Amino acid sequence: MANLIENAKREIDSLLQNACAAAAAAGELPGDAVLHGSVEIPKERSNGDYAANHAMAGAKALHLPPRKIAETLVAHLALEESSFSSVEIAGPGFLNFRLAPRWYGEVLSAVEREGMDYGRSEERSGEKVMVEFVSANPTGPMTIGNARGGVLGDTLATLLDMAGCDVYREFYVNDAGNQVDKFGRSIDGRYRELLSWDGDYDSYMTAWRALRDKEHPEDFPDFPDDAYHGVDIIELTKELIDRDGDKYLAMTEEERRAAFIAYGLPKNIDLMHQHLDRYGIHFDNWFLESSLHESGYVKETVDLLTAHGHTYEKDGAVWLRNTAFGAEKDEVLRRSNGFYTYYAVDIAYHRNKFIERHFDRVIDVWGADHHGHAIRFGKTMTAPELGLEGRKLDFLIMQMVRLTRNGETVKVSKRSGKALTLNDLLDEIGVDACRFFFNAKPDTHLEFDLDLAIRQDSENPVYYCQYAHARICSLLAAMAAEGCAVPPVADIDAALLSTEQEIELIRQLSALPEEARLAARDYDPSRINRYVIELAARFHKFYNACRIREAEEAVKKARLALCAAVRTALAVSLKIIGVAAPEKM
Repeated sequence: MANLIENAKREIDSLLQNACAAAAAAGELPGDAVLHGSVEIPKERSNGDYAANHAMAGAKALHLPPRKIAETLVAHLALEESSFSSVEIAGPGFLNFRLAPRWYGEVLSAVEREGMDYGRSEERSGEKVMVEFVSANPTGPMTIGNARGGVLGDTLATLLDMAGCDVYREFYVNDAGNQVDKFGRSIDGRYRELLSWDGDYDSYMTAWRALRDKEHPEDFPDFPDDAYHGVDIIELTKELIDRDGDKYLAMTEEERRAAFIAYGLPKNIDLMHQHLDRYGIHFDNWFLESSLHESGYVKETVDLLTAHGHTYEKDGAVWLRNTAFGAEKDEVLRRSNGFYTYYAVDIAYHRNKFIERHFDRVIDVWGADHHGHAIRFGKTMTAPELGLEGRKLDFLIMQMVRLTRNGETVKVSKRSGKALTLNDLLDEIGVDACRFFFNAKPDTHLEFDLDLAIRQDSENPVYYCQYAHARICSLLAAMAAEGCAVPPVADIDAALLSTEQEIELIRQLSALPEEARLAARDYDPSRINRYVIELAARFHKFYNACRIREAEEAVKKARLALCAAVRTALAVSLKIIGVAAPEKM
C-alpha cells in the first residue's frame, strides 16, 4: 500500500547515499564516508517540498563544512527517473528537493489503484491489539462521556486495523459489585414507593419532577439518598409492576432485589447494544465482570500476587504493595468483609487479556477521572507475574465534554431532566455530527456546540466535508451524462495539473496514508478530522479557481481524474471516523 510521503523521504535518503558513494569514488569525499540525516516537509513551501539535513549531520564525521558537503552531493545527484525535478542548497547546507510532475501522477494512480483501501498498510502486521472502550455502567443510560469514548475508541480501532494490526474491540460489562447492588436497591425503593403511592402513575411523576426541581422533597421520605434517582429506574419499576403487580412484596428483601437485578440489568445491557448499534459501534465481545468472579479468576490472581510476596494484611484486609512498583500508594485488593475490590478485579481482567487471550497490546480508553487510576494501575501491571513482559498496556485518557446551546451550558434532557444521554443526543443532532464532533483531540476539553452541529453551512465542519464529497459526486455524474466520464489516470498528463490549487490539493491527497499512520501511532484519531477538513478546504479552493467544463480537453480529463481521487480520499476519511459520505445534499 502506498505511503507516498514516506516513500519520498526514503527516496531522498537513497539518492543522497548514492551521491555520497559517487563523490567518494571520485575522491571528492572521504572514501569511508558514511552519511546520515533526516528528511522533513518544510513549513514554508518556498523552501521546497522536502528538506534534508544530511550535509550538516555529516560535517563532523567528514571533517568538512556542511555547505561544501552539500555542493558535492548536489554535483553527484542523479535525479533522472526520480520523483524530484530539482534540488537547491539553502542556509548552512539544507538540501531542498522539489517534486517532479511524475510524483503527482503517482499520487492519483495510488488512489485509483487502492480505492477505499487507500491509506492502509501492513506496517504493524501480526500485532494483536485489543481496544477496550465505552464499558459504561449498565445500571443506567450511557452518558455524553461514554459517547465521546465510543467514537474515539472505535476510530482508533479502525486506524490500528488500517495499520495492519489484528484488532479486537471489547466492552467490559460491570455486572457485579457495589453498583449492581445499588441498582437492585434503587429499583426496590421505587417499587415499594410506587405501590404505596396514593394516586396514579401520572401524579407520581408530577411529584417526582417537582422533587427533581428541588420542590416538595417530603413526598419521597423513604427513598435512599445513595440510590440511583434517574427516571430510567422509575420506568423499569413501572414495567415490573405492570407485568407482575405486587408479587415481589412476598419475597425477602434479598430475593426481591436479586429478582429486580435479574430483570433490569439484561434490559439495560440490551439497550446499550441498541444505542451503540445506532451510533455505528459494534464490539467483538461484551466481557462480563461476573465471569471473572464465577471462574475464580479474581481469587487466583490475588493468590498469585500473595504467593510472590506482593501483598500484606492490615486490619483484616489484603493490600497490594503497589509502592514497590513505583506507585504513590498501596491498594486494597480484598476488604475485611471478604469482598474483592474493583482494583483486584481490574488486575484479573487485564491478566486475562494478556495471559489467557494473548494480546500483544491492550489500549484502555478512559475518562479524565481515571487519570490517577491509570498511572497507579500501569505501575501495578509491571509485576512480572501478571504477564506483560514483551507486551504493552496503554491508556487513552480523554478530557471532559461541555455541551453548549446559545452560548450556555446544557446539562439536562427535556424528557428526563437528567444529563443528556447518548441516545438523546442522537435524537437531537444525528450520528454523523456526534461522531465527527466527539472525535476531537482526546487530551483537550471539548466544547460541543449543539447549534453548530445542526447548521447546514460551511461553519459546520462535518457538513463542510460531506458537502465536498456530494459536490464531486454531482459534478462527475453531470459530466458523465454529457459524455465526459472520468478517465483512467494512465490516460492523463499529470504535468497539466500545475496551478497552485491543484498542486496543494494533490499534496493533501498524498498525506492521508501518513496521517492515518501517525493517528494510529499517537492514539490521536482527531488527526483524521483535521486532515479531511483541510482536504475539503483545498478542494473547494480548487473548484472555485479551476474551470473543468470549459477547460481544454486534456486539462479537463486531468482535473476529472483529480476530482475522482479527492472523492475517494474524502470517503475513506469519513469512513474512518464513522461518518456517511453522501452523494447528494
